[in-house]
Amino acid sequence: MEHTRLVVVELAPGETYAHACGEAEWIVLPLTGACEVRWAEPRGSSASPVGEARGSGAEPREGAPGADPVPGRGRAEEGPAGTFRLRGRGSVFDGPSDFAYLPRDASAELTSPAGGRFALAGAPCERRLPARYGPAADVPVELRGAGRCSRQVHNFAAADTFPCDRLIAVEVLTPGGNWSSYPPHKHDEHHPGEESRLEEIYFYEIAPHGATPGVGYQRVTPSPAGKTDVLAEVRSGDVVLIPDGWHGPSIAAPGHDMYYLNVMAGPGPEREWLIRDHPDHAWIRAEWAGQETDPRLPLNGPAPRPEEAP
Repeated sequence: MEHTRLVVVELAPGETYAHACGEAEWIVLPLTGACEVRWAEPRGSSASPVGEARGSGAEPREGAPGADPVPGRGRAEEGPAGTFRLRGRGSVFDGPSDFAYLPRDASAELTSPAGGRFALAGAPCERRLPARYGPAADVPVELRGAGRCSRQVHNFAAADTFPCDRLIAVEVLTPGGNWSSYPPHKHDEHHPGEESRLEEIYFYEIAPHGATPGVGYQRVTPSPAGKTDVLAEVRSGDVVLIPDGWHGPSIAAPGHDMYYLNVMAGPGPEREWLIRDHPDHAWIRAEWAGQETDPRLPLNGPAPRPEEAP
């Protein structure tokens, strides 16, 4: 993939993973467990301002939850450095997690005292923004759809909630038996004000039912801009790459709740998520007006905010 990156790391208790950001910005997101993220930037580096959006700000202030900006003993070539302590969560189905933003050209080490699994979502970018801590309590929780198309979205790094240069990332929880990422939609062409060009990575976790592992399904069909054609059975740890195409539905098998992490980025002049529904299926949105949201939602976590996007 040209515009998106994803690394998923499983750490044993006390194990450390070293990560070089290179030309990309990254978000460290706990899937299970807690971790410390020690980071350092090259000497002489300077960060661009991030504006006034929620979650913005420069270096985390001393005493901020989860953050310790006091530099440690770095190597001679290191510039600003610090540590983020991420509380994480027991499972992706336990509600939003806190997270850490790492700028391009930085280096980092992840250490998990008790072990865990951690996603690093990234996108090549031009600007170097400040390293920042994102509290779980600040993550907007949104319910989309209705009836059997109901799902829950954690907009932790949506385009309008957390400043990044290129990266857009959200989590989606779909109760067992429901269709998510529906109606099929695409974002593979640049049409100002209507559609943004974005690659996308889907990373899945599927809840088991007792001793039975979970399973789900993902469909991607060709669009005028590309030829991607996928019908995949997905299980925990699987990934589907979507450089183009109409994508959806994401189908959660009955009895098995589905989680997926969406990582998006593209070459457009603005960082925005604008989608176009498949014309054969867009009518389904009108049906939602007469249906209730699935009563199983929200799946753990705080009360959702009103629906903010299609």
